[in-house]
Amino acid sequence: MKRIIVIAGHYGSGKTELSVSLAMQLAKEQGRPWRQLSLVDLDVANPYFRSREKRDMLEKAGITVHADTFGGMQAAELPALTASLRAPLENPDCQVIIDLGGNDAGARVLRQFRKYFEGDEHALWAVVNFRRYETRDVLDARAHVEAIERELEMPVTGLVNNTHLLRETTEEIILEGHEKAKALALAMDKPLLFTCYPAGVIDAGDLKGISPLMPLQLYMRPAYLDK
Repeated sequence: MKRIIVIAGHYGSGKTELSVSLAMQLAKEQGRPWRQLSLVDLDVANPYFRSREKRDMLEKAGITVHADTFGGMQAAELPALTASLRAPLENPDCQVIIDLGGNDAGARVLRQFRKYFEGDEHALWAVVNFRRYETRDVLDARAHVEAIERELEMPVTGLVNNTHLLRETTEEIILEGHEKAKALALAMDKPLLFTCYPAGVIDAGDLKGISPLMPLQLYMRPAYLDK
């Protein structure tokens, strides 16, 4: 686990859900080497399902949130990032999760912060959902990951399998995605860090043979969508 974790992926891959779930999980862990924890929302490409929308919940858990200069409350999506987001990146006692926008276009905003990624304190994770049309197979998923690497001029250091269909997810869907993710990891010579599953929908005990697993709490899923 690095001090700075950058989470990228294609649109709809679930990278924001992973960012929020990971932050909430880390906030509960004891004995972490960093006393502070921040989530930086750099998604200025998509006005929907942004981690900054969970600011109150995250800050109650002790996680500082950095995003736009309007505190995430503006009616229109404006690419105006607050200067305060540099503070956690420069603080060696703060672990930082960065939620990037989708695809290579959404990841582009990270380039202005390149000086913070010249050492070995950071990791760049690529989230892949093989149930999204744009990444339905290994070749398409690889193209997306490589496009992000080209845009950022940084290597992806690990892959995350987040193959799901939200509340319609089945064990078979996750198992199928896990096998494709292993093939992608082998083809790209990158580690498959873990496989995600929607907690409350899937029981981890039913996912035999997959390790490690990461539960996602579906914090970003509005309740009205399930009615």
